[in-house]
Amino acid sequence: MVKKCSLLIIVLIFLVSPAMADEFTFSFEWGDISLCTTGNPNRVPNPWFVLSNVPEGTKFITFKLKDLDAPNYNHGGGTIEYSGNNNIEPGAFKYKSPCPPNGSHRYQWSAKAKESDGMFSGSIGTAKAMKRYPVKN
Repeated sequence: MVKKCSLLIIVLIFLVSPAMADEFTFSFEWGDISLCTTGNPNRVPNPWFVLSNVPEGTKFITFKLKDLDAPNYNHGGGTIEYSGNNNIEPGAFKYKSPCPPNGSHRYQWSAKAKESDGMFSGSIGTAKAMKRYPVKN
């Protein structure tokens, strides 16, 4: 019985792994933003984003920042036209910087890949990436 369970687990891992390898993901670096801990964010250029496995057919990507420790505050984001370049440099759009009033907060960027621009355009893929700000040492 144990051997059959082990074999089943190994087979499932191999079946699921290829699908996960193609998952839309991205990473980001806060970049050159001024330290802000007052609760009054600045308008700053977007972070440096590095995208992976962007869904086929993507023409636009909408980015949005959420403070997971103060989720009702709208930091905004922006939409970029996707040309196949997986490195999105600062300056593609502006948003309200992270600026927690009391200690470090967890911030999550979400990215929605879309076939067309517009409020009612459905996404063909989503990805999320999270970092603390300011960075705890």
